[in-house]
Amino acid sequence: MQDIEFPIFKTRMDDKKSFDLTDPVARREYFEYKAGAEIKKLQNYLQHNTFIIYLLGKKSSGKGTYSKMLKEIISQEKIEHLSVGDLIRSFDKVLQDPQKKEELILFLKKKYRGPTPLEDLIKAMEERSTKVLLPSELILALVEREITSLGKKAIFIDGFPRDIDQVSYSLFFKNLIDYRNDPDIFVLIDVPTTIIDQRVKNRVICPQCNTSRSLKLLPTKEVGYDKESDEFYLMCDNFDCKKARMVTKEGDELGIEPIRARLEKDETLMKQVYGMHGISKILLRNSIPKDRVDEFANDYEITPEYYYHIEAANNTIETKEKPWEINDDQGVACNSLMPPPVVVSLIKQLVKELGL
Repeated sequence: MQDIEFPIFKTRMDDKKSFDLTDPVARREYFEYKAGAEIKKLQNYLQHNTFIIYLLGKKSSGKGTYSKMLKEIISQEKIEHLSVGDLIRSFDKVLQDPQKKEELILFLKKKYRGPTPLEDLIKAMEERSTKVLLPSELILALVEREITSLGKKAIFIDGFPRDIDQVSYSLFFKNLIDYRNDPDIFVLIDVPTTIIDQRVKNRVICPQCNTSRSLKLLPTKEVGYDKESDEFYLMCDNFDCKKARMVTKEGDELGIEPIRARLEKDETLMKQVYGMHGISKILLRNSIPKDRVDEFANDYEITPEYYYHIEAANNTIETKEKPWEINDDQGVACNSLMPPPVVVSLIKQLVKELGL
């Protein structure tokens, strides 16, 4: 990303060990091998302390994936991932329950201070109206309510701040929650736009169960071939779907075009936070220039790209793989990293920021 220098974090170890990072057991062994000491330090820290982490990155940059993986490795009990988008959507059900709705309104009457009447905001939420924008003050109150209900845990906040005006709110956010005198850290995630574009374009879903996979990056066990269109396709692994042909979701063929403005806004927000003084920042990147991969990462840490070949002898389809190569936003040929090495970088930088 221009204007921000995201360093390449070295996770390579020069030995013959190898891990299948798609397997949960092997993945746990990988983390213990590459960051065991740091994991122990974080586990000890969380026995008596907490922190707030704000995850900032473009849409589909892996914010949820990284935080949930860290929770899986460090502590299921002491860490929570809070998606602000999911939280706002969850109030659809809250507002349908008279008792829960009344409790929410009573809370907001005490906490909400903003430019739009609370009655109008509740009505807009009930009608799912996009004409009334939910102000930052309301979102802040709702997030505070959720965090308070979670108890004393480390929180990864995904989706706040979302606008420039919300940055200043987040800087003083922990002061709104009584027990928090612990650090708050901004995690900035750099993902080339081309990666997000390819993820969207190659995404397919099952028409029956809506499971999402990727023809290029996350295939199913069985692959089919359509002679008429000369195209390979995935078949859903869900037993109940009976190998249903997975299809491209309407609009995905456009890639990032429908969300380009959103991506540009996300990038502007990261630059704004990066330039602020007095706050702790962790920088993550999920790609490495192709000519430097051997220096910084092991082969099994590189995202594989899958492609397919029909064996003429027995008319079967063979799934093959190779390192996924893309050009970053500056046109440099890069390889994408699997999520685990990015999380190793997060773990080690977090330990440093906490002074452990």
